[in-house]
Amino acid sequence: MTFFTTRRAAIAALGLGAALTAFAPLASAQTVADIKKKGEVTIGMLVDFPPYGTTNAQNQPDGYDADVAKLLAKDWGVKANIVPVTGPNRIPFLLTNKVDLLVASLAVTPERAKQVQFSQPYAAATIVLYGKKGSNIKSAADLKGVRVGVARASTQDVAVTKAAPEGTEIRRFDDDASAMQALISGQVDAIGCSVTVAAQIAKRVPADTFENKFTLVQQAMAIAMRPGQDDLLKNVNEFVSKNTANGELNKLYNKWLQTDLPKLN
Repeated sequence: MTFFTTRRAAIAALGLGAALTAFAPLASAQTVADIKKKGEVTIGMLVDFPPYGTTNAQNQPDGYDADVAKLLAKDWGVKANIVPVTGPNRIPFLLTNKVDLLVASLAVTPERAKQVQFSQPYAAATIVLYGKKGSNIKSAADLKGVRVGVARASTQDVAVTKAAPEGTEIRRFDDDASAMQALISGQVDAIGCSVTVAAQIAKRVPADTFENKFTLVQQAMAIAMRPGQDDLLKNVNEFVSKNTANGELNKLYNKWLQTDLPKLN
């Protein structure tokens, strides 16, 4: 299902999540000791963003994010309770205490930083404009009159909305899988997506059907917590630092993306 909106309306819609912070249930700051006491950490994760988030043959969460979530739980000596979330509902799930943390391919942006507390980056994603090979799209200026699909409320939605000139038809879908299908079926001329999603599309269509037209943005991705969770932030940062230094995150990144973990600030 898709809908059209003006750039102004799109930007306003993307900002609605900020209001949720004011309505999040009041609770004392959660600590790692609290999590250890209950014996499990509940982690929200996308399952429609392979290879970061997907499902296995048993329909269980899998991918880079799932492995990171399990490694975090192992480091803390607790069970990982992984809860599938979507792009639009992942921050609301966190702010309403449905999950303790998000390991959900959540790119660090200034707007999101007003709603959630971010850890040090544990991954990165390059977002590109991906379209038909040979089409006359070389930069954002060429998007006027072009139908561009994005997953609603995603980093690529923000990037396309910011870059696209007036007259671009931005079509928003529920998730990357829907945007991917829209491109393959010809409902849109191009999509904003990660290079990993682009690689998935390339496997499903004849060679040289589509190509990366230009890079929109490279985004660092971080683990997210509710604001004010200082102990949790300290411990998550220690987890990221330790497993970056010892190569464990790089091993997982290589396992799923067949490349080394980018250098992250």
